[in-house]
Amino acid sequence: MLPDSIFFDGRILFLTEDPEPIHRQLAGDDLDPSAIGPLRDQISTDEITPAFICYHYDEKLGNFPYLGLKCGDRFPVKEGAVKAGGFAVSVAGKRRGKGSSREASPYAEWCAGLRLVIAESFERIYRQNCQNLGLLTSTDFGLIARLRRGEAIPLAEFTEGLDPVTAEIVRRGGLFAYNAARMKGEVAPPLPAHKPRPMTYAEKLLARHAVVDAAAGRVGLRVVKPGDGLFVQADWRFSHEYVTPMAASFLEKALGPDVRLRDPSSILAFRDHLTFLPHSMKAEHRAMGLLAVAEGLKPAQEAFCAKHGIRLHGELPDGSGSEGICHALMAERYVLPGQLVVGTDSHTPHAGALGCLAFGVGTTDIACAWVTGDARVSVPPTLRVRLNGRLRPGVSAKDLVLHLLAQPLIREGGAIGHVVEYQGEALRDLDTDERATLTNMAAEIGGFTGLIAPDAETVRFVRERRGAEITLEPWMRGDEDAEYAKTLDVDCAALGPMLARPGDPGNGVALLGLGETVPIHIAYLGSCTGGKREDLRRAYEVVRAAAAEGRRIPEGVRFFVQCGSEDVRRHAEAQGWIAAFEAVGAVVLGSSCGACINAGPGVSTRPDEVTISAINRNFPGRSGPGQMWLASPATVAASALAGRIAGVEA
Repeated sequence: MLPDSIFFDGRILFLTEDPEPIHRQLAGDDLDPSAIGPLRDQISTDEITPAFICYHYDEKLGNFPYLGLKCGDRFPVKEGAVKAGGFAVSVAGKRRGKGSSREASPYAEWCAGLRLVIAESFERIYRQNCQNLGLLTSTDFGLIARLRRGEAIPLAEFTEGLDPVTAEIVRRGGLFAYNAARMKGEVAPPLPAHKPRPMTYAEKLLARHAVVDAAAGRVGLRVVKPGDGLFVQADWRFSHEYVTPMAASFLEKALGPDVRLRDPSSILAFRDHLTFLPHSMKAEHRAMGLLAVAEGLKPAQEAFCAKHGIRLHGELPDGSGSEGICHALMAERYVLPGQLVVGTDSHTPHAGALGCLAFGVGTTDIACAWVTGDARVSVPPTLRVRLNGRLRPGVSAKDLVLHLLAQPLIREGGAIGHVVEYQGEALRDLDTDERATLTNMAAEIGGFTGLIAPDAETVRFVRERRGAEITLEPWMRGDEDAEYAKTLDVDCAALGPMLARPGDPGNGVALLGLGETVPIHIAYLGSCTGGKREDLRRAYEVVRAAAAEGRRIPEGVRFFVQCGSEDVRRHAEAQGWIAAFEAVGAVVLGSSCGACINAGPGVSTRPDEVTISAINRNFPGRSGPGQMWLASPATVAASALAGRIAGVEA
């Protein structure tokens, strides 16, 4: 248990928009908070720990927090600087920790000596990872003056407003300590007791999976409501190679090498992120020995899976790629309506397109879930997004979600921690592949998850992809008078193709309103949001005429096509799509996350290179040092042919 009052023995680091105050603080100056200028908002986990840093999964991470932090046009934090500076507290602005679910980010902060992070607001997974590790969080900027005076801060101030389960996790110093006490019967999460109330579909899913008595295997509550702290039984738990070794290491340290996992048949592992890394790693990173570090993740994951009998979807025998991206395979092969899924990736909500509740968790969460079979959650509020009207021909789910990301409600963090439930007439225009783009990018919206109630399209998808028949149950939708925290209405008929300018997925602009000519160097069609069957079909519709006429992409432009899974690749070959892409000069790659995680062909190599990409996020450094624009698969294909950002009509 943590003491009743906490004394923070160290300095305060203010992460500012202007790089100069950061340089001064790292050089030893303690600055007056009133004179530091604006704080950096929307610091992503890609900036806290860039992807190449996450090849490490031990205390070495303490040398690297904020290495990717971009302030103006500079990166002011160098290796070892935070740790050497003796900082105990770090302060930032809005939406701290957006993006990836990587627990490496708060763990790097912890290993560098930080014990408290303060921000105007936090992304859900990042803050939960902090709590799991024992890194305290606060949105109270009044603490800064008290800390500067050397006051000890009552622990109760860090648990105020939290649900009872989360508050107890904070008091005990992290999730492992809490779960150890839980398994010994020393602590039990209090169960909510509410009068009957209408519930959203997400609330119904959480209620049906709520753990009532873990020892007896009793699951299911009649009613839950937002704010309830629960443990929920997972139908599926999965991790990829970035996280499996770190989680295994955490687990062994906490519970010993002989720990047994609960129901390994419902645990999956994926080798999907780094299969193409040797083709793209920069020389300076090779010189740092990072390729050897990264390649060590593969055998570590394989050994853990073999030891515990976990199914591993790995690399292809010929080394040409992987079986598929975890999100693609979960949707194509595994999840079903009404299930609950946890995975170690912020884009786990991809599977919400099939009417299951799928959400991302961090390293500690998945390590504990391997043993207990459940995951902790505070029942989130629900943002209802009503897709009114019908989408115009040529407008896709990616255009729709880029429009949503540009809305003030989303940009200002109004959806943080919410279930984003899509409803409305326009869903009729979107098959399950397209719906998965909407639910997947709930991560960029800042939501807890994305969700669509299952319907006839869901039944069709499962029949087509798996040859299985499923029956939808009457409870699988929200009650008519369910309570929604917010409602966002979208006039779908008014939407056209969208882009997101470099730096953030929320930098949305209509393609027709771009108003400038933007030459490109790279066009990338791939990732979990850009490598599905429907994504490739829409891109093929753009290139097929050019392929038939013998036209090719312009000199100086590289066009990469990378399927989300081998299942998709085989389908695309059978349809003739792959041949058409190759006919116009595209390089078709084996299935992998690849360039989306800065680990494969398609990444930029110079700051002046311009990429147009179908991936889901374009934070600084996400896919190389260049300028990345986000767009739909059709717009990516049209731009590849034009040599500049262009719509299909070009």
